[in-house]
Amino acid sequence: MGSGGFRKRKHDNFPHGQRREDKENVTSSSALMISFKSFQLELDTRHDKYERLVKLSRDITIESKRTIFLLHRITSSPNREEILNESEVKLDAVRQKIKQVAQELTGEDMYQFHRAISPGLQEYVEAVSFQYFIKTHSLISAEEINKQLVFTLEEKEETTNTPSSNSHDKQQHTWSLKVTPVDYLLGVADLTGELMRLCISSVGNGDIDTPFELSQFLRQIYDGFTYIGNTGPYEVSKKLYTLKQSLAKVENACYTLKVRGSEIPKHMLADVFSTKADMMDREEGLS
Repeated sequence: MGSGGFRKRKHDNFPHGQRREDKENVTSSSALMISFKSFQLELDTRHDKYERLVKLSRDITIESKRTIFLLHRITSSPNREEILNESEVKLDAVRQKIKQVAQELTGEDMYQFHRAISPGLQEYVEAVSFQYFIKTHSLISAEEINKQLVFTLEEKEETTNTPSSNSHDKQQHTWSLKVTPVDYLLGVADLTGELMRLCISSVGNGDIDTPFELSQFLRQIYDGFTYIGNTGPYEVSKKLYTLKQSLAKVENACYTLKVRGSEIPKHMLADVFSTKADMMDREEGLS
């Protein structure tokens, strides 16, 4: 090649006729193209399913949050049972969304789509465990949550072989979705924030006993999480800091009640605790 000339491309050495024949060989009916089209179809189907699961997870998150907001009204409402029944109706609607997730994941490896559904499952665990605590003052187990996520549907199937009058056989379809241990732990960690808010609102309504009960309960959860420590998943160890903050705020409220409870009027206690909580947040932000 001379100076200032253009370098020849490799395929310029081949006759144009040969290149045309090579193109004709790679037609839409070749085995290679058929394989790639099947790959494209499979990837598109998987992507569409992932997007549907993300939308369902978003709906589960929204409805679970609404259930939590409803349950927070229990401290100021005179009709406790009415709120609990309404929350159960809302959670049943959430479980119907989870049923759709289970149907989408039939025959699939759940962990391939786990990132899409994990936020919704965590929020559901938070809502159902919050309701369970209000009812029983204890923590719901992962096994009890998973028992509620088994869905059955009976369909009548016509049978022509039997001469009996009952020509319909019932065929059962079952779908289930298991909350993973990580999703359960993350949901319980988020529950502590709701219990901290429940503590503040309870004091504002003149309930002096609930903060001490919540303090003991949160301490037990915190002790359980410290056993995991940094050996568990990264998300769990990250939530440990938030859990510690919630525990500190509740313990600070109990300290104020014990030391200065008789000095501060009941209707002002919630304002005092909210101010102290804001000061703690600012101090943690500066440190």
